Amino acid sequence: MKKNWIVLVLGALLIFVGVTWFLQGTDVMGGSTMSGVTLWAIVGPIVAIGGLVLLGVGFTRLRRAGR
Repeated sequence: MKKNWIVLVLGALLIFVGVTWFLQGTDVMGGSTMSGVTLWAIVGPIVAIGGLVLLGVGFTRLRRAGR
């Protein structure tokens, strides 16, 4: 049961980091050496999608454990 919450928290963290990297890469969020660098505009959504997958896995595990 504890592992499920870890997966959920990790998934949410990856989504937050991925969105932040995307916004920095597209120069919407400035103030960093990552701002305006296309690499982060590409890597960010990939990381965020990985976070969404982890959230899906975590919620599925929680739902199965509740049965």
